[in-house]
Formats: sequence, C-alpha cells, structure tokens
Amino acid sequence: MLTNSHIDALMNFSVLISVYDKEDPEHLRIALESIWSKQTVRPTEIVLVKDGILTPELDKVIDHFNSIAPLKICKLDENHGLGYALAFGLNACSNELIARMDSDDISGSERFEKQVRLMTDHPELDISGTNIAEFHNCMDKVCSHRRLPSQFSEIQEFARRRNPLNHMTVFFKKSAVIGAGNYQPFFGYEDYYLWVRMLRNGSRIGNIPEDLVFARVGNNMFARRHGVRFFRQELRLQKELLSIDFLNQWEYFRNIFLRAFPRLFPVWGLKLVYKFLHK
Repeated sequence: MLTNSHIDALMNFSVLISVYDKEDPEHLRIALESIWSKQTVRPTEIVLVKDGILTPELDKVIDHFNSIAPLKICKLDENHGLGYALAFGLNACSNELIARMDSDDISGSERFEKQVRLMTDHPELDISGTNIAEFHNCMDKVCSHRRLPSQFSEIQEFARRRNPLNHMTVFFKKSAVIGAGNYQPFFGYEDYYLWVRMLRNGSRIGNIPEDLVFARVGNNMFARRHGVRFFRQELRLQKELLSIDFLNQWEYFRNIFLRAFPRLFPVWGLKLVYKFLHK
C-alpha cells in the first residue's frame, strides 16, 4: 500500500513523450492507454511533443486522448529529432517528477506506482529505471529481456561500458536533468549522453529489477543500428566520454572495439554481438 507521502508525491508527476510522423497510430494508442487507462497510479499530466507535422491518423489518436486524459500538447513546426524534442517537452513539464515513455512501448500497470515508491523511499535518487521485456508483435510473446544492475555502485561501473538505463522506463527529477544540461541532440545516444553527464554532476541512479515496460523491437532494429552513420556516432560518443574524463584510455579503446566496430558488421554479426553483450 502507498503511504501518505507516496500519495503526496503522486500528485506532482508528469509523463514526457515525443511523437513524429513515422509512428504507428495503433502503437501510439496502446502506449497512451498503458500510461493512463491501465495504471494503478495515474500521472497528473502527460506532456506530448509533436516533433513536426504529424499524419491525420496520429492526430486523431492524440485528439481522442486529449479528451479523456490531461494532455499538454507541445508543437514543433518541423522535425528536430529526439534530443531537441525531449528538451523542449521537459521545459514544458509542470512537475519536478517526470516519467519518460516511448510512443510504441507498453508500460506495465504498476510501473508508476513502483517507481514513485522507489523515488520517495530513496530521496537521494535523481533518476530510476526498470528492466524491460522485448517483443515483436505480441507482448505476451517476449523474445528477450534487458536487465540492468540495480545498485548504484554497480550502475556506475556498468555505465562505463553500456547504457545503464532503459530510456523508455526512466523516472527522474526535472531539476537534476536541467542541472546536467538537459537532453541534447546526439543522434542515437541522446539518453546515454544525458545519464553520463548526470553521473558526472553527482546524480545517483537506481533500477528496479523488474520488467515494468514491454518494449517493441521491430525486425529491422538491427538494420537501423548498423552502418557507417552509427559507427561514426559511436566513435563520437566514446571520444566525448573520454574528453570529459568519464572513461580512461583503456576503457575508451575497449569500447571502440566492442561497441563501435560491430556497427560495421553485417546485420547477423551485429545480432550476435548484441546477444553476447546482453547476457
């Protein structure tokens, strides 16, 4: 059961979500339903960023939820990308506590209740996440999991090798994100780059070792995450982490070998590396 302090915290809690024109309207409908109609604890506002002009089908889904849920719709005239859109939306959030949600994933019904409990029981935390269950078409048929360390000391070490949070699961304090420079454009790594800057800024992170979000992974996920563009972005990220002294020289070269070069592999090779790293 939630205590009075938990209930007080719940009264000041936003969800931040960004949508652009390539999204699937049905996936968006299910995602919004999961964070409003099916939660044991509901947010007090849902800040939805329209990252550019959307399709009529997407607008229809948004208009429907605007009539039944506390949506705050923020519009960008053109598509700027996830980092810019989330920074824009975060500034529009009314509350200190903010949950992230992706437009094609599904939050478990107790997600927000459990994350609020963690954040209020551990006020030293600036950000928390959860594990995820990945699926292709049906959330009842999970194909894989992404499980992360839950203790801060383990998370600090893990972050030097891989992203320590599942982005679509995070629940954070607005002031801590702003204090670290907010989201910034960094294609493919907007979230990881933010978490590193927050760690460098003294933020503490925790993860709930439960699958509280079901993440949709399309068959083309690996195709979208390999190639020269992602190779260059990975190099750029690792150089940045080295330049701010988050990584030492050995960690930098290890990450180049394990993270950057596999981006140039054929898709089947990248799948093998992904499977190995996520054991």
